[in-house]
Amino acid sequence: MRVAVQATVRSFDPESRSGVVLLDDGTRVPFDREAFDAGPLRHLRPGQRVALLMADGRVSYLTLSTFPVPGEGDLVVDTGRV
Repeated sequence: MRVAVQATVRSFDPESRSGVVLLDDGTRVPFDREAFDAGPLRHLRPGQRVALLMADGRVSYLTLSTFPVPGEGDLVVDTGRV
């Protein structure tokens, strides 16, 4: 299952194109080069809001929170509400 969530960039290494985002509950989630390269972005700054897709417990896609996420129609969206 793919889950769409929003997060805030904590760190980004432009050389490795990987970094860490913070979910709204404070959970640190790393992302790798493959997740970054799957999206349209070229760079990230700490504090930026991003939308990401999580699949099999890892980030699989990353983009700005104002950009559309591919396949939004078949996603489970985590709103942080129960």
